[in-house]
Amino acid sequence: MKEVILVKLGEMVLKGQNKNAFETILIKNIRRRLQSLGEFKVEAAQSTIYITPMDDFCDIDEIEEKVGKIFGIVAYTRACIAEKELGKIQEAAAEYLENELLTAKTFKVESKRSDKKFAYSSPEISREVGGYLLSKFHHLKVDVHNPDVTVRVEVREKGAYIHPNPKEGAGGIPVGTGGKAAILISGGIDSPVAAYMLARRGVQLTAIHFASPPYTSERAHDKVVRLLDKVHDYAGRMKMYTVEFTKIQEQIRDNCPEELATVLMRRFMMKVAQRVAEMEECKALITGESLGQVASQTLHAIACTDAVVTMPVFRPLIGTDKAEIVKLARKIGTFDISIEPFEDCCTVFTPRHPRTKPTVHVLEAAERKLDVEGLINECLENLNYIWIE
Repeated sequence: MKEVILVKLGEMVLKGQNKNAFETILIKNIRRRLQSLGEFKVEAAQSTIYITPMDDFCDIDEIEEKVGKIFGIVAYTRACIAEKELGKIQEAAAEYLENELLTAKTFKVESKRSDKKFAYSSPEISREVGGYLLSKFHHLKVDVHNPDVTVRVEVREKGAYIHPNPKEGAGGIPVGTGGKAAILISGGIDSPVAAYMLARRGVQLTAIHFASPPYTSERAHDKVVRLLDKVHDYAGRMKMYTVEFTKIQEQIRDNCPEELATVLMRRFMMKVAQRVAEMEECKALITGESLGQVASQTLHAIACTDAVVTMPVFRPLIGTDKAEIVKLARKIGTFDISIEPFEDCCTVFTPRHPRTKPTVHVLEAAERKLDVEGLINECLENLNYIWIE
């Protein structure tokens, strides 16, 4: 029996004249994500996208798993295709959903007739298919309010599609419709979640990671790559830049007041990140900061770090607490990697008593002891990058 995946669109259907542009990008994203699994026909009609495997050996379960992580999809389901003839529809429903119906006690049929040339109305289709299923599965009872199984029949232009309840999709809007931004990514819990949240709003990501060898190891770098692999399942292909940050941190340690070290480091990070973002034609920076979580994330400290860049800085986690962030990290599969005990650039040379209410003029006075532009340029000259794909 021929199976397809039906993809239901969410807020994209409200985009008016831009709807087709959003659909086109979503279809490209679907094709790109599924290309390693075989050959597919992906097409849109009537606010639904149809994914039809052209290879009989495609793993439909693996296809479903990947589709469930593509932003722009509010719901999806696997379905069988029957001829647009009532008897064929009845037989297909009984055969295709046999396992679900055998283990259920109650059911109902919901029908939608998009092809108005079909002889039966939606209520008539539901009644006829429901009666047929009752004659085949004698243990079943009809419950229109809270059934164990809902049999859905959609009569469309190219056939009748029969499927159970759709599964919840990743939501959001397709990656690539919201512009490009650079995420400052660490090995912690927060920044991968921030990356996920902005990608969910259609943002194409470039990742920037700061490493401090020999204080941070290759295993710490590998940890960040594995985190981005998890984010990639949702956000798609991205470039990851690694910035060697050791010299800047040592210069801050040796020449600046200890209590200012964390915020000074953050200001350098923002300056370097903006330069890299501009190279990649990104229009904003993204961080995983949550207000008040640590000393460098107070209002005073955030204002001082933002003062050194001209790009917008998005902080999708700013009003969340740690429990909410952890819940999302578990959902996207990054939490267990994030808590692996490898050193992180941000924890190197941590001051014993960081200042929580720094001021810009005090920080600028400390920075005058450093060759700021020289240090930044040295970082940019030694950039490395890989593709996460």
